[in-house]
Amino acid sequence: MHLRRLHHNQFLRGLPDRSTCKAGAVVYPTSEEELAWVVGNATRSKRKMKVVTRFSHSIPKLVCPDGEEGLLVSTKYMTRIVRVDQEGMKMSVEGGVTLRQLIEEAAKARMALPYAPYWWGLTVGGMLGTGAHGSSLWGEGSALHDYVEAMRIVIPGGPGDGYARIRTLDVNARSTHAEMDAVKVSLGVLGVISQVTLKLQPLFKRSLTYSIKGDSDLGEEAASFGNHHEFADIIWYPSQQKAVYRIDDRATPNASGNGLYDFIPFRSTSSLTLALLRSTEELQESINDAGGKCNNAKLISATLQTHAYGLTNNGIIFTGYPVIGYHNRMQSSGTCLDSPHDGLITACPWDPRVRGEFFHQTTFSIGLSMVKSFIEDIQQLITLEPKALCGVELYNGILMRYVKGSSAYLGKQEDAIDFDITYYRSKDPLSPRLYEDVLEEIEQMALFKYGALPHWGKNRNLVFDGAIKKYKKAQEFLKVKEVYDPLGLFSSEWTDQVLGLKEGVSIIRDGCALEGLCICSQDEHCAPNKGYYCKPGKVYEEARVCTQMGSKAQ
Repeated sequence: MHLRRLHHNQFLRGLPDRSTCKAGAVVYPTSEEELAWVVGNATRSKRKMKVVTRFSHSIPKLVCPDGEEGLLVSTKYMTRIVRVDQEGMKMSVEGGVTLRQLIEEAAKARMALPYAPYWWGLTVGGMLGTGAHGSSLWGEGSALHDYVEAMRIVIPGGPGDGYARIRTLDVNARSTHAEMDAVKVSLGVLGVISQVTLKLQPLFKRSLTYSIKGDSDLGEEAASFGNHHEFADIIWYPSQQKAVYRIDDRATPNASGNGLYDFIPFRSTSSLTLALLRSTEELQESINDAGGKCNNAKLISATLQTHAYGLTNNGIIFTGYPVIGYHNRMQSSGTCLDSPHDGLITACPWDPRVRGEFFHQTTFSIGLSMVKSFIEDIQQLITLEPKALCGVELYNGILMRYVKGSSAYLGKQEDAIDFDITYYRSKDPLSPRLYEDVLEEIEQMALFKYGALPHWGKNRNLVFDGAIKKYKKAQEFLKVKEVYDPLGLFSSEWTDQVLGLKEGVSIIRDGCALEGLCICSQDEHCAPNKGYYCKPGKVYEEARVCTQMGSKAQ
């Protein structure tokens, strides 16, 4: 087992409120036995714990323990394939197994995880902790947690247990059924997931075509498109008034093709290119050059479309649609993870070791019955401010993924569309953004007018404020939490706030609305010294947003 102590100047970066996330040590267990020892030892001394994963952590502070003596438990070396059951179509893996490893190992046994997130640098435990998903309304839906058959989780215990217990859950066992619905989406507050058994399917082929259309009828189309195609999603470019529909279904086993999806934004990128792109956007922000952003967005989206977003018909070149290939080669990607470890020459675009992307990500789901009205409200905003979402289009527009209602207590409450919106974030937390008000209005409109649910692994503070009240069985989740971790050793002030056990996550101070720490109620929450004042929304008038007065975007 590997143990590394942290000095107090070592911390995790990228938090929504830019505070430091300090910890006393990181421990790297290599087996369930070692993991139980770690949890038991920390429980005996009443030490706070949080689980971290191999490549990254969530955008919110789910991995921050309280205080500087907290313990981070890494699953970096918990990567064993425990059991492969081809006859029963099941696979058991340790919690630190990555999505990439899971897909590859399943394919070797001619099996497939039917639905998954598009980024393969995630771990099984991390996906369960945050409710990560792909896009589908078919089968059990697109979330990994709805394909869990059994689970083993290490939780605090008493003296008779060595201060740690291994709880075994099975979806078919009535005695643990309720607990399973809590642990499926745990936010990391119930313990450490050591093993997971997933229900898989026989490996199959897919046929994928991207179809580009105007967005005039997007609201109507989006509400039904997911029912017509198994792996459907939509990329929306609101300022360009167009949408890209993913027509993606299973193909017959004898269909010709060996397609591969190596998504271009997930490939290694030259650090010099990344620095140039970031410098360009910073300059455009500083001089209010919305037109420049729009021109660059059109160039980027046209390039991605010309190159089929990274699809190739044979793993080398793209020759035309449809692209047909085995599911394991089409469902997820992330080859930038293979970049040199020093990150100096090429890197993932968001790698903090290079001068690259730095962004906010607002992600929420809205019930299918309300999607049409929500999209039309955004279109009204674009009519008023045509250039407002060009900055979002620089990050490949708004990704709309289909998610199905789940039995998980903190899972989706109904069939919905998940809206992923990525946009520029300044290195200066007191610096406003171009069209700050439009993005804030969309965020508040989704939350309060349409009752949107947050993606647990993304978002700014304000999206989580009061969100737990939208989950019908939140109290059942808290009952399991009380049994599993009565001392709250896997909890923190942040998770207690998110779960409604303490006052909300809003932080009220000058400039707080700029980073999504609050919803402005006075001008000082924006940037009045830079011409941004707290005003009502343009379409959703109940919103309170930071609006630029005087100088206009070009």
